[in-house]
Amino acid sequence: MKQFEYSRPSTAQAAVQSLSKKPAGQFLAGGTNLIDLMKMQVVAPERLIDLGGLPLNEVKAASGGLQIGALVTNAEAAEHPLVLRNYPLLSKAILAGASPQLRNMATTGGNLLQRTRCPYFFDITMPCNKRRPGSGCAALKGYNRMHAIFGASDKCIAVNPGDMSVALAAMNAQVEVTGPKGTRSIPIKDFHRLPGDHPELDTTLLPEELITAVTLPPLSASYKTSYLKIRDRTSYAFALVSAAVMLDLDGGRIRDVRIAMGGVAHKPWCLPGVETALRGRTASEAVFADAAAQMLQGAKAYEHNKFKLKLAPNTLTLALMQAAGLA
Repeated sequence: MKQFEYSRPSTAQAAVQSLSKKPAGQFLAGGTNLIDLMKMQVVAPERLIDLGGLPLNEVKAASGGLQIGALVTNAEAAEHPLVLRNYPLLSKAILAGASPQLRNMATTGGNLLQRTRCPYFFDITMPCNKRRPGSGCAALKGYNRMHAIFGASDKCIAVNPGDMSVALAAMNAQVEVTGPKGTRSIPIKDFHRLPGDHPELDTTLLPEELITAVTLPPLSASYKTSYLKIRDRTSYAFALVSAAVMLDLDGGRIRDVRIAMGGVAHKPWCLPGVETALRGRTASEAVFADAAAQMLQGAKAYEHNKFKLKLAPNTLTLALMQAAGLA
């Protein structure tokens, strides 16, 4: 591991200023992803700015919704009474991710910034445009079983590994950030970006910006939710495909539905066309399956992940069935 400077500021402003002085530095929260990347020499920051001293570890009601501080651990967020009562989808998604030990360390802000688990990104002997821009994408013709079927480019076909972010996308959350130019709110659906020609950029954060919180809007208690994660090991593995579903039923009629998918793209993948196709229809397996099949428009599989073309709509159908109480 390369030597690095270390600082522990006590305010968000001081943290931003510290990074401004050393642009090759990185913020450190729980470290469950960053430290591994440093050990494997995937990243080598010149300075670590420890955020542990910042007052960003509170969960509180805000503007009729909920605000979760960036340093709230995944375990704390999943178990918080306000989350369990008003945002059960978030709790389900967090508990589907990682292991209890990791959830005790991983933070809300850090979770949003975790890097892809593409094996070629982790292997410094292999070309990877995300790790070293311009070097190529080994996954294109390599072992790409875990990779994207939506939104990829010829520069990168990696997927976002998150669970929490998929649920946040279904709930239209906002990411609160602060930086040298002040504070702003980024819709979660705009926070992560597709690879395009710059797969090294995972998010739309500006240089030196710091996540301070995630804000959830008020949601009707009538929504029924499901988070379904298909993976190789139930105990602890990243999603092959996941689906976050919110369903509002009026009798058997679908009044509203919100959907986000994980394991299929470089960011949580939303399906507004499928949502439109479902609104106003009567909930049933056939209706759900018919709408889910529409999600494959624009999908592109690679040699080893063609099974996702069947797995993704089947996962969404079952998640909708669970939310409707039909499974």
